Parts: sequence; C-alpha cells; structure tokens
Amino acid sequence: MATKSKTLWTFVVTALGLFMVVLDNLVVTTALPSIRVDLGASIDELQWTVNAYTLTFAVLLLTGAALGDRFGRRLMFAVGMGIFTAASAAAALAPSIEALVAARAVQGIGAAIVTPLTLTLLSAAVSAERRGVALGAWSGIAGLAVALGPVVGGAVIDGISWHWIFWINVPIGLLVIPLALTRLAESHGPAGRFDLKGVALASVGFLGIVWGLVRGNDVGWGSLEIAGSLALGAALVAGFIAWERRAPAPMLDLSMFRNRAFAATNGVSLLMYFGMFGSIFLLAQFLQTAQGYSPLGAGLRTLPWTAMPMLVAPIAGALSDRIGGRPLMATGLALQAVAFGWLAWIMDPAVAYGDLVPPFALAGIGTGLVFAPVANVIMSSVRPEQEGQASGANNAIRELGGVFGIAVMASIFASYGGYASPQDFTDGLVPATWVGAVAVGLGALLALAVPRRSTARGSLSELAPEPAQA
Repeated sequence: MATKSKTLWTFVVTALGLFMVVLDNLVVTTALPSIRVDLGASIDELQWTVNAYTLTFAVLLLTGAALGDRFGRRLMFAVGMGIFTAASAAAALAPSIEALVAARAVQGIGAAIVTPLTLTLLSAAVSAERRGVALGAWSGIAGLAVALGPVVGGAVIDGISWHWIFWINVPIGLLVIPLALTRLAESHGPAGRFDLKGVALASVGFLGIVWGLVRGNDVGWGSLEIAGSLALGAALVAGFIAWERRAPAPMLDLSMFRNRAFAATNGVSLLMYFGMFGSIFLLAQFLQTAQGYSPLGAGLRTLPWTAMPMLVAPIAGALSDRIGGRPLMATGLALQAVAFGWLAWIMDPAVAYGDLVPPFALAGIGTGLVFAPVANVIMSSVRPEQEGQASGANNAIRELGGVFGIAVMASIFASYGGYASPQDFTDGLVPATWVGAVAVGLGALLALAVPRRSTARGSLSELAPEPAQA
C-alpha cells in the first residue's frame, strides 16, 4: 500500500510540474498580439518572448538531467520548479519587453531542469511491466496541457489580461515545491564527478545551433552570423562527443546510442517534432491570420487536433507494454503524414472549418499514438542508472527537432507566401505543410527500425534473443 501511495504521489507531483511547463509555453503564443500592444514591442522583440524561452530550454535539457543525476533528482526538480515559478512572477510584473524576454529566458532554465526529471522520477517509481501505463497517463497530462494551452490563453487574455497567463503558474509552483520535497523519493545517477567540461561544451554548442536556427529566417541563412553560429555550434557538439568518449564521468553515456531501440526512437522523436511543431506553428496562425478568428476562437477550433493526444496517449501507453512501441509509433506517424498531406491538399483561405476537422483529428490521434511509446521505449532500452541521461538526451533531441522544423518550414513559408493577404498566407502554408508531411512520413519508416519488443534493460537487450511469442 505504501508503495502504491508513493507511486501515486510521484505521478501527481511530476504531472503537475509537466502540465505547468507545457501549458505556459503554449499559452504565451496566443498572448503575443496583446503583449505587442501593451508593451509597444516590435515584431522582432515579440519573437524573442518565444525564442528566449526556446533557447535556454533546448540548450540546457542535457544539463538539467546531469544536475539531477549529480545532486539528486528530487532536489533539482524542486529547484527547477522554484526557478520557473519565480520567473513566472517576474514575467507577470515585467514593465518592458526587455524585462519580459529576460524573465522568459529564466523560465526556460527552470523548464529545462523540470522536464527531463519528470520522466526520470516517474519511471523509477513504477515497475517495468506497468511503465507503459504510467507513461501513457504522463503523456495524457502533456496532451491535456497542449489542448488547453490555446483555449486557456485566449480565455485569460479576453477576460483579464496577458499578465495572468504567468500569474497562474505561481500558486501551482508554490503547491508543487513542498510536495516534491516531502513526497518524492530521492535518487541519483551514477556516482562520479560533475562533468563540467561536458556541460560547457554541450551548452555552448547547442546554443550556437539553436541560435542559428532561430535567427536564420530574420538575418538570412547565408549571413556570416548564421553560418558562423551553426559552424561553431556543430564544432563544439563534435568536441562534446569526442570528450564524452573518454571522460571519466561523462554527462551522456554515448554507448546508449549503440542500442538500436534507443537510437532509432530518438530519430523518430526528431522527425516527429520537426513536422509536428513546424505544422502547428503555421496552421494555428492560419485560423487567425487567414480566416479571422480571435485567439480564443482559434484555440477552440484546434481542439479536434490538440485534445486527441489526451485521450489516445494513455491507451497507447498501456498497449506499448503489451505489443511494444514499434507498431504504435509507425502507425501514429503514418497517420500524421496522411493528415498533413490532407490539410495541404484542401487548404484554401475559404476552406470550411468542417473540412479541417477530420485531418485535425487524424493528426491528433497520430500524435497520441507516438508520445507514450517513445517515452516507454527510451526508458526501457537503458539501464536504471542511465535513465536521467536518456531522458535528457531524448528531450534535447526532440526540442532541437521542433526548433529546426519551425525554422525550416517558416523559411519555406516565407519563400512562397507571406502575411499580405489570406491567399498570400495560404500560398506559403501549403508547401511548408507538405514538407511537414514528408518529415513525419520518414519518421514512420524509421520507427520500423525499432526492435519489435524493446522491453529489456540496457544495451544488452539488443544482444538477447527475442522471445518466441514476440
């Protein structure tokens, strides 16, 4: 009974932390027009309310996981929640766009610590045979935050003010921090010195890559700033990989990538987030820019897409314990490819909303089929002491996929269309959405490289014979 109670508390605490981080990121996107008017921000400054968060979040995910391994996952989860909560209050009180951007950057630091540790703490609290169910529910919470983000953002902005999209984090954070310290079991990664050199190389290297991706469309992909940033980032990441191969206490055990299940599933995450986030970024704007809906109206109309993962992910998580992750991931990504291709085929400024509902729902079902199996395969394919590093690596890879997807698809959008008119917007949206369809389609093919049943622990699972019934 005590074990069940501990597991339940672990789920509640980590789910609240994950919900807060995911919700806040999506809520902000609906508030941008109001923030622009209230703070007198330019378009470039407005973009940095999103980019500042993305930069610190993507860059520090591996570091957040490493800090949890070294200093304690429960402790660092509480610290990350404290940073995120304090930064949320600072964002709500921001007197200028510069102060808001700085607060958003600090929010990203807190989120980078919290996000990988939610997965590690929950995975360690449940038995291997029940992990899929727990991670399915965990993914459902993330899906709920995705579904509610645009709706809550629109409702709060229409009913109160944009400041309250940040204030709502404060009471949640103040509740979660003491619960984390009193209800979660403390755990650590492999004993050893903190890999400061690895942290520095990874952080600065990822910063160079993400900076180049985020700034490329504004400055020009052939500019010295972007080319230099991407080249320096790639060189430092290569240096990080070389160092991790010989570091006495590496922050990332590269042997995990010799496991076919781990490597292929991370590739699946990269391609899914590339296609999904790039498509969502543009399709959400289509409802407001080309069809004239309010933020709340657009948020409500995306629910057939965004609410589906909340319903499907728990079922997919339970199924992944029984049939493995491969068929679920391949099917989910194939459904997304069909949905994005369907949207690109029918997209028109005057398209009826009823025509958008079926592909929206299909995309949401596909997303829900992938979320939980990815987490389950990642955590089941490594040894217990590697779970923190595995979670950090997977989160970093998928976040880079999302940043890269938005950058590439926004660049394609700008090459073929723009914001001059609804038709101009649609002209850019269609080819970009086709690229998203191709990306998730490639992800479906890559999912077939995942072993049929990836439930054994560690890289030795690749060497063990599969059970006859599998």
